[in-house]
Amino acid sequence: MKRMGAILAGLFMLGASALAKPLEIYFIDVEGGKATLIVSPSGQSLLLDAGYTNFSGRDADRIAAAAKAAHVKKIDYMLISHHHSDHEGGVPNLLERLPVGLFFDPGPSVETAADQQRTYKAYEAAMAKEHRQVIKAGDTIPVKGIEVAVVVADGKHIERALNGKGEPNPFCAGIAPQKDEIPENARSAGVVVQLGKFRYADFGDLTWNKELELLCPENRVGKVDVYQTSRHGGESSKAIYGLAPRVAIMDNGARKGGTPEGLRVAKGSPGLEDLWQLHFSLPGAQDSNAPDTLIANVDEPCEGKYLRLTAEPDGAFTIFNSRNKYTKTYPAR
Repeated sequence: MKRMGAILAGLFMLGASALAKPLEIYFIDVEGGKATLIVSPSGQSLLLDAGYTNFSGRDADRIAAAAKAAHVKKIDYMLISHHHSDHEGGVPNLLERLPVGLFFDPGPSVETAADQQRTYKAYEAAMAKEHRQVIKAGDTIPVKGIEVAVVVADGKHIERALNGKGEPNPFCAGIAPQKDEIPENARSAGVVVQLGKFRYADFGDLTWNKELELLCPENRVGKVDVYQTSRHGGESSKAIYGLAPRVAIMDNGARKGGTPEGLRVAKGSPGLEDLWQLHFSLPGAQDSNAPDTLIANVDEPCEGKYLRLTAEPDGAFTIFNSRNKYTKTYPAR
């Protein structure tokens, strides 16, 4: 009888394992803006930014399509990394298509340019009817089934290493600060998402100097499996090499981000297995871009294809290109 009980328990555990859902991350093409949909094994969702407004609601439609593919009918949490039109502009359009449970952002905009204020005022008007909180470095976003740690926000970073994973960063030597950085980019909220051994980092449009503050001389984040490039594949310091990502994802557009230097730095990360891109970069030229199989959109007028990552608690993950159905699995190590 005891033996039969043990067999049944084993079969139950095997069945539960087979039914366990992975973490899913959809890197949505918003033409050089940003919108990344994270779906926990619990089914709860987190959307990082919402792309642009206008274009007949193009970006909100693409987010809604990704949500449908992920069987998501509601965005449980949304993080606006900073108040630029390519990150918060799509919020009013999105709310016409999907409800959002709770918004997070790093506080009021610090830029006063007319085009910036136009988008920001539209966002503020939308927030009048929504639940909203200001996010700070050290906070967590309570998505069930995964850990979402805010490592930087409003120009401030975590002081203590995340989960004890910090370590000296040997790539900081000789990197000098830059001048005249864009103020709102410097306030970007960035997160590390973790499921078991799998770790993914996204720092929004965090600037060169703020990267140095977060990662030098101690890398407070630790190593990650996947890193989403800052500023859509613009120039980043080699301090990011301390993250030791296996894969980098570049949310560039055909003519935005994906600069030759940004591509070179991203591809040069020691131990990097692959760089995946949302677009072929025209400024980057043929020899700088990733192989065609790893690019979601190869033509400038495009269909808005996405990349989808699925991750397991043991650290294994798979990336799927919706344009050509190419799939690559990165085994646990």
